Amino acid sequence: MAGASKPRLGLIGFGAFGRLTARHLAASFQVIAHDPAATDGEGVATLADLATAAACPVLILAVPVGALEETLAAITPHLRPDALVIDVGSVKVKPARAMQAALPPGVRIVGTHPLFGPQSARDGIAGFRIAVCEVRGAKAARRVAAFCRRALTLKVFQISPEDHDREAATVQGLTHLIARVLLKMEPLPTRMTTASFERLMQAVDMVRHDSPAVFHAIERDNPYAAGVRDRFFALAETARGELDEG
Repeated sequence: MAGASKPRLGLIGFGAFGRLTARHLAASFQVIAHDPAATDGEGVATLADLATAAACPVLILAVPVGALEETLAAITPHLRPDALVIDVGSVKVKPARAMQAALPPGVRIVGTHPLFGPQSARDGIAGFRIAVCEVRGAKAARRVAAFCRRALTLKVFQISPEDHDREAATVQGLTHLIARVLLKMEPLPTRMTTASFERLMQAVDMVRHDSPAVFHAIERDNPYAAGVRDRFFALAETARGELDEG
C-alpha cells in the first residue's frame, strides 16, 4: 500500500462504516484494519491481525456498541501505553464508561459520533456534523476536533457524553422509531404524494439499511431514549383520544 511514511492508524471493524472511515482517512494515515469478516482492504486499508492493528498509535473502534466491551478486552494487551483510542458509536455514555473502566490509565480516550453514515455520505462527508466527546485527555479531544474540522471539513461540536445522549435520544431516537413504524406500513403511496411526505420518506430511506445493532444502540443503549419514547407515545395517545372524542 502506498503512503508508508504516513502515521499508522488502527481500525477495528471494517464493515460499512469502517470502510467509509478508511476511505476518508487514507489520505492522512496508513490505515491498518482488522475485521475477521473482511477479505479485501478495498485499496484504502491494509488488513492485519488484531495485535498489529491494536498496536497503532491511534486506534478507531468501529464496532457495534454491544460488542465494545469484548473488543476492549481483546485490544488491551496490545495497546501502546500512550495510545489514542477513539470510538464512533451512536451513543456516548455507555462507551465512555466502558472505555474508562477497561483501558490502561495512560491511554487517551475520545468519543466521537459522526452524524452521517454510508447512505447519507455516499457523495462525500464535507459539511456533515460530528460530535466529539472528551473522555480522558482534554488535549486529545481538541486535536481530534481540529483534525475533523481542518482535514475532513466536518462541522464539529464538542459536547459531554451525557449531553450528547440527551439530545440524541430525541434527534436519533424519534427518527429511527418513526422510520421503523413506517417501514412496517409499506408499501406506501408513491404516486399521489406531497413535498412533506416525500421528505419524510427521504428520512426513512436514510436509515432503511441500518443494521438492527444500530437501532438497538440508539433505542436501548442510550439511557435517555426510554423517557423520550414514553413522552412520544403518551402524546400520541392523547392525540388519538382527542380524535376519538371529537
